[in-house]
Amino acid sequence: MAKKIIGNLKFRVPAGRASAGPPVGSTLGQWGLNMMDFINPFNEATKGEMGKEGIVHLQVFEDRTFTWKWLGQPVDDLIREKAGIKKGSGKAHVDKVGKITRAQLEEIAEYKKDQLNAIDQEGRVKVIAGTARSMGVEVVD
Repeated sequence: MAKKIIGNLKFRVPAGRASAGPPVGSTLGQWGLNMMDFINPFNEATKGEMGKEGIVHLQVFEDRTFTWKWLGQPVDDLIREKAGIKKGSGKAHVDKVGKITRAQLEEIAEYKKDQLNAIDQEGRVKVIAGTARSMGVEVVD
């Protein structure tokens, strides 16, 4: 029989730099989980993306065990990085703050391929392009 899930947590953590301090310590402590059971495997698994902040999904089970999944950087962070901007536009359809090429969109789509709700690469690129446009980033070919 499957274990009963008592919590689904989502938080942002710098890759390879999880510590017992916030947000990891405070989040896991609330659920009575052993922090080191998360910190050591997480830091080892994400050391290749050191310095980038990403999203972690963690499932807590009734017996106080857990599983976690590293989702990597959010799409908006990747778009800002590729476009070379600090933040998106407050008026996305009026004020454009940067440009991104189709090749850059394809790189982002490839990185996020397992997490986007699209059938193929073209669909993933369209999802990323829509996010870019809503941030005020112009998509150019």
